[in-house]
Amino acid sequence: MFADRATIEVSGGRGGRGSVSFRREKYVPKGGPDGGDGGHGGSVLLAVNSHLRTLLDFQSRTRFRAASGQSGSGNRKTGRSGADVIVAVPAGTLVHDEATGDLLADLVPPDATFLAARGGRGGRGNARFATPTHQAPREAEPGEPGEERKLRLELRLIADVGLVGFPNVGKSTLLSRLSAARPRIGDYPFTTLEPLLGLARVDEERSFVLADLPGLIEGAHRGRGLGHEFLRHIWRTRTLLVLIDSVSDDPAGDYATLREELGAYHPALLAKPMIVVLSRSDLAAGAAAADPPFPLPDARWGGAVSGVTGQGTPELLKLIWDVLMQTGGADADPERLTGDGVAESKESS
Repeated sequence: MFADRATIEVSGGRGGRGSVSFRREKYVPKGGPDGGDGGHGGSVLLAVNSHLRTLLDFQSRTRFRAASGQSGSGNRKTGRSGADVIVAVPAGTLVHDEATGDLLADLVPPDATFLAARGGRGGRGNARFATPTHQAPREAEPGEPGEERKLRLELRLIADVGLVGFPNVGKSTLLSRLSAARPRIGDYPFTTLEPLLGLARVDEERSFVLADLPGLIEGAHRGRGLGHEFLRHIWRTRTLLVLIDSVSDDPAGDYATLREELGAYHPALLAKPMIVVLSRSDLAAGAAAADPPFPLPDARWGGAVSGVTGQGTPELLKLIWDVLMQTGGADADPERLTGDGVAESKESS
């Protein structure tokens, strides 16, 4: 099961109470105040874990509370601070305040962390209140409560290349050919119901990450089909691999519709580098690979390819790598996926 949204509640621990205590030793029956401070409450932090790929863990656990600080004691001893709680999230997680909708954090780097709920400060012990005119204070502070928040988490996949096309144009089959991924494949629309990542290797030293995403249909920018579920995962892909069906009656119209949907969702998507291929070439006798069947002034031509027979896939891998190198390189380590920034989205929540 792929889960890319979750709502969680986080609470920092309460600070410990300050101590009211007076020094009592042999021959010092009336010593001064020596009450220690309370320990600070623990905090809740979100931290990227490179081994996670979804937000599935938050389907069963949605509340995270850090430990409270311990009370202070005599001899000016400060109470032990509460332990922090580290909540692991996948790279590419956006953190929103559920109440205001504000974006609080965009956790992309492998070492990224976010302070989700700060622990409360420990209360001061009575030793802190002693003055020359107030030498035996009996007051101390209670610990402060920790922060409490309700957060909305949203995962946007991080991949080098995103496969774009209508349903049933061979995206999953091509992904299985180009990478080690084994997606569900079927000859009917919307076989792919959730994003899937695969590592494609050009050779032993060069590789990049591909994302197979649910098929795009006309009206996707308004949420038709799996529109928003598809489009919001394109933000972090650095290059788009556009698949046009070799047996389509109107390949130029298909390409125009795909670009229109991308641009209607957000114009910034059209600024990403694009590679266009004719997919399922094994079904079209004599599918041409040398020249595109329609003008491509704004994209690179990748030829005719087949995920079934492998036609054109070695050349396609090299072309994708060249394009990635021109746009800043690819991350060859599947455990350390990289992505660009997040543009403002028209997506409705």
